[in-house]
Amino acid sequence: MKEWTLISWNVNGIRAVSKKEVYENLKFNEWLYKTSPDVLCIQETKAQPDQLTAKLLNPQGYQSHWSSAERKGYSGVVTYSKIKPTKINTNLPSDKYNNEGRLMETEFSDFVLLNVYFPNGKLSAQRLKYKMGYYDSFLEHVINLRNEGKSVIICGDVNTAHTEIDLTHPKGNENVSGFLPEEREWIDKLTSIGFIDTFRYFNKNPEQYTWWSTRNVYNGVTARERNVGWRIDYFFISENLLDNLVESTIMNDVMGSDHCPIRIKLKFN
Repeated sequence: MKEWTLISWNVNGIRAVSKKEVYENLKFNEWLYKTSPDVLCIQETKAQPDQLTAKLLNPQGYQSHWSSAERKGYSGVVTYSKIKPTKINTNLPSDKYNNEGRLMETEFSDFVLLNVYFPNGKLSAQRLKYKMGYYDSFLEHVINLRNEGKSVIICGDVNTAHTEIDLTHPKGNENVSGFLPEEREWIDKLTSIGFIDTFRYFNKNPEQYTWWSTRNVYNGVTARERNVGWRIDYFFISENLLDNLVESTIMNDVMGSDHCPIRIKLKFN
């Protein structure tokens, strides 16, 4: 029996989070070593590999696979894995979406894992258009993988809350990027072609969030302390992996970023 533990986390700068105590007085590398997932997918690294220490490039027991933005200090993803992937890809079908370091695709014996940092559409109408275009190109790529017979796991910061239960103030955010109808409809498309939101498969409760604005402070109390948040980080799996799925949780006791990690576990015979 092979068990996989996968963790996904938008760290909002890997160099910054590496210096922080993230859980029970443990700094990032110590937390990784203690938690010991088979794969850790990080989004928003904001770093090129040549800007990093050896401890971040090669944590004990892991190899790393980086996709960095052409623009320094921006975007970027890394996948740390104990097992060497059989294949790596960082590109979507449309080349115009491949210069911001948003995808690290790694193939293993049991599945293809897509670690993705989807664009944020809040900055401007132009960035919202870019986000929706990225969504469409990504969906095309995922459909191609499924047509090849691949088992697919998608994880990362999707930058959209799917339903009203996934954010504290749905009515007040109906016209805000991250909860626009067209953004939410894209997640509907993903689930309609057979992808499962693993967290909601197990947990239908409200007030389950993965991101809290650092700007939202009321009477000196942060949004995270008040649990005023959004669930915008996901693990989706293709339906042929559902029998292998045993757990999907939000690790909201891990600090160090405006996001918290999420985790799934799968078992294979």
